[in-house]
Amino acid sequence: MTAYNAPVRDIQFVLHDLLQISQQDLAGHADLDREFTQAVLEAAGKLASEVLAPLNIIGDQQGCKLENGIVRTPEGFKGAFDQMRDGGWTALDCDPEFGGQGMPKVIGCATGELFSAANVAFTMYQGLTHGAYSAIHTHGTDEQKAMYLPKMVSCEWTGTMNLTEPHAGTDLGLLRTRAEPQDDGSYLISGQKIFISAGDHDMSENIIHLVLAKAPGGGESTKGISLFVVPKFLVNADGSLGDRNALSVGSLEHKMGIHGNSTCVMNYDGAKGWLLGDLHKGMRAMFTMMNEARLGVGLQGLAVADAAYQNAVAYACDRLQGRAITGAARPDAPADPLIVHPDIRRNLMDQKSFVEGARALIAWCAHLIDRSHLAGDAEAEALVSLLIPVVKGFLTDKGFDTAVQAQQVFGGHGYIEEHGMSQFVRDARITMIYEGANGVQALDLVGRKLAADGGKPMMAFFELVKGTIKAHEADEDLRAGFLEPLKAASKDLQTATMYFVEQGMKNPNAALSGSYDFMHLFGHVAFGLVWTRMAAAARQALASGASDRDFYQSKIATGRYYMSRQLPATATHLARIRTGSEPVMALAEDQF
Repeated sequence: MTAYNAPVRDIQFVLHDLLQISQQDLAGHADLDREFTQAVLEAAGKLASEVLAPLNIIGDQQGCKLENGIVRTPEGFKGAFDQMRDGGWTALDCDPEFGGQGMPKVIGCATGELFSAANVAFTMYQGLTHGAYSAIHTHGTDEQKAMYLPKMVSCEWTGTMNLTEPHAGTDLGLLRTRAEPQDDGSYLISGQKIFISAGDHDMSENIIHLVLAKAPGGGESTKGISLFVVPKFLVNADGSLGDRNALSVGSLEHKMGIHGNSTCVMNYDGAKGWLLGDLHKGMRAMFTMMNEARLGVGLQGLAVADAAYQNAVAYACDRLQGRAITGAARPDAPADPLIVHPDIRRNLMDQKSFVEGARALIAWCAHLIDRSHLAGDAEAEALVSLLIPVVKGFLTDKGFDTAVQAQQVFGGHGYIEEHGMSQFVRDARITMIYEGANGVQALDLVGRKLAADGGKPMMAFFELVKGTIKAHEADEDLRAGFLEPLKAASKDLQTATMYFVEQGMKNPNAALSGSYDFMHLFGHVAFGLVWTRMAAAARQALASGASDRDFYQSKIATGRYYMSRQLPATATHLARIRTGSEPVMALAEDQF
């Protein structure tokens, strides 16, 4: 049986020492002092550890069941969802006009990490609803907002997004779902969607599906796709529920992990829907959900990794195996605990430095979103748009690796189900695939984001790195352990960027062959940047006489580990990028 403890102290460090959120000149931030956020995080942490975490293994073992057209969630899920809803956690960072609490995105991400770490399959139900809420909030009419948002904010009604079809995954231009206009302004939606997370369940009164479909006159490319609101139950003018819509669950997908979430095949047989946003502009509206979802999936990569890491640390401290090479650490015991062995320490330091770096990067990106939304900061919006594919791709790749490393600490016990470590590995695996597989994230980064607005966001990132180095260059202790490694890694990223600029037009395969390495190179540099900033913040706290010196000293030591043991990977990624497309494209199709 696995356990989870909310890392409140570390999140507090990120919010206040690193981001200094209560000092930001943004709406709603002045009230976010340490005492307030401590109370929020402790309450969320209690719900996560005492209610959601014990249901994690139950969800994995029982899964969801389709009975007479209705999906039944695992034992205990409905009661937990009621607690989540009654506590107002689903409304934390939603618009107060529709019943939300109006807190910044960065607080929503902080609590979302705790819930996802405790039970990622469960937390997806409210996470997907939040994405659908955001799309309607941004693109819906006043009537649509009034009709749907209050009950979606409270999660009395939940939401989904329906993109994928059996023959059309990433290439949405191939989708066949059709929308036929009706005289009353509605559309009849017909088609089949697959892989629909939370597509049906027994925890809410209604489910509001957002469905991509092609309406007449739009053509056959993605430019002709529209987005429609298709409720499970039709909603009457007074807000009450009417007849069941013409949609159904064809089957439940049998999956490697996230068994507690109902991943459905959805059939639309002339279901009534309403256009969301502009006709034939559905991709623009859908990407409101997708960008939020990709940040959320990066958060899942972090969350599952942290849960796995916590259990690995506990096991390494408890399990007796062998003796320390330098002499018995516990001479009165038959053997020493695993944690005395250098290779176990290396493994755990890899995990710890990833988890804490990922937490800081996610929070920074959420803060950039807050700056964009609350202050109209166009530079913040451009920068976070650049970082989103890095967050989604790098954090989920490394998050999965971290879950595997945590499982490895257990040896053979990690491979059997008794200790629950395989569930972390299986649950983490999907994060690399859904909301745009990580190879697609890399292509998006290199093919679209890198050159956006003439490359200004990328140049802005380099200026942030340069500014961080310059701000702390007088600090001798930071220079060797942080500033010099960051400078070298940033140079590798700049070199790779210039390589793509030079090769992109004349040999696009050269750029695309190196895109995955570029995503990881960028991820490492982003981690190097946040680790440098965290080390500087920790040193400042120590200089100011902070009482919990062990925490800050540990933070600096963990950062130094990342800079010395992980960040040098940028050189390897650059070397691969420079080989171009020839090694990748050398074989003919029939030679594979």
